[in-house]
Amino acid sequence: MTGKPAKVLLAAGANLPFGENCPKLTLRHAVFALSQADVVIRAVSRFFSTPCFPADAGPDYVNAAFEVETEADPETLLQMLHQIEHTFGRARAQRWGMRTLDLDVVAWQNRVLPDRAEYDRWQSLPPERQIKATPDRLILPHPRLQDRAFVLVPLADIAPDWRHPVLGQTVREMLAALPDEDVSAVTPL
Repeated sequence: MTGKPAKVLLAAGANLPFGENCPKLTLRHAVFALSQADVVIRAVSRFFSTPCFPADAGPDYVNAAFEVETEADPETLLQMLHQIEHTFGRARAQRWGMRTLDLDVVAWQNRVLPDRAEYDRWQSLPPERQIKATPDRLILPHPRLQDRAFVLVPLADIAPDWRHPVLGQTVREMLAALPDEDVSAVTPL
C-alpha cells in the first residue's frame, strides 16, 4: 500500500460471453467487482462497441474506461485486476486474443513506470514485435495508449484533460490525432 490515494485510469474490454452474461453485462459486473476491491470508483465511461482487431478475428468488443482511486501500489492493483479477470473466466492463452474480460492499467496519475528508458523501449517496439513480446512488469502509461481509439474514446468521456506525461498531449489531443475512421468505428452502446 502506498498510503496516499492515487488516481488511476483503467481500460476495460470484452468480446466473449461469460456464462449467460453478454460482454456488456460482464463489464457492468466488473465495475461492481472493482468497487469491492481496494479501489474507489470515481468515474465510469459510457460503454462502446468496437470492431475486433484484426478485422473478422472474432466478435466486436465492448469497451469502457474507469477512473479509480487506490492506496495500493501499481503491482498490487494489477494483481487485483488479474484476479477479477480470472473470476470472470479470463484465460491468458493468446496475446491480444478474444476474452471474457480485460482490465488494463492505462495510467497512474502522471507517473512513468518503471522508468523513462523502459517506457521508451516498449513504446518504440515495432508492430511485429508487439504481438509476441510481453513485458515482465507494468509499463505506464500504457505504451500503445495513443494509438488506440478503443481506449481513447472511452477515456475522453471521463478524463479528456488527462495529460500523457511523456507525449505531453491530453486524451482529447491524442484522440484528435487518430484517423477519423478509427475514431468513428468506436460507437456508444
